[in-house]
Amino acid sequence: MGRILFDTATSIDGYIADQDGSLGWLFEVAGGENPDEGLFPTGHTVLVQGSTTYEWLLREQDVLAHPERWREFHGDRPTFVFTTRDLPVPEGVDVRLVRGAVADVLPRILEAAGDGDVWVVGGGDLAGQFLDAGVLDEVAVSVAPVALGGGAPLLPRRVTSERLRLVSAGAVGQFARLVYAVLPPGGPAPTAG
Repeated sequence: MGRILFDTATSIDGYIADQDGSLGWLFEVAGGENPDEGLFPTGHTVLVQGSTTYEWLLREQDVLAHPERWREFHGDRPTFVFTTRDLPVPEGVDVRLVRGAVADVLPRILEAAGDGDVWVVGGGDLAGQFLDAGVLDEVAVSVAPVALGGGAPLLPRRVTSERLRLVSAGAVGQFARLVYAVLPPGGPAPTAG
């Protein structure tokens, strides 16, 4: 079984979408439209996202009219979309609309992933639900040189430092790339390094 990763971009003030729910700010950063190697995870066989992220992609990329645009980013990987509503699905792509708690849907996600990783693309609350369920293995954040002043927070819950261990930090183009291992509650103390 692979890992479950939350890998996303954020503004320097900790928002993954602006106050209008848009990710457009991200694509205005040098390298945001065509990200440098190292800004996306590799080895993932399944993607997971919330309905806000999904609907933004549908709208921004006009994916319902142009399903090939979906494949440019997602490829043929199954994508699980957590939603409470019926949403349109682009023709010919593997989008699975799911409802309920992460723990209830997790067996289906893991079965689809096989030995590959699961990439939680967005949003922050959904990633927090994976964390709350005790199944999130890694948080990777690409910090953009932008301050939004408000919007959708990176991870809208309290996470104390004993739950996160810094694995790496570095510059990738205009982004600061931070990768943290997620430790179980009450797990071993984080170590330097």
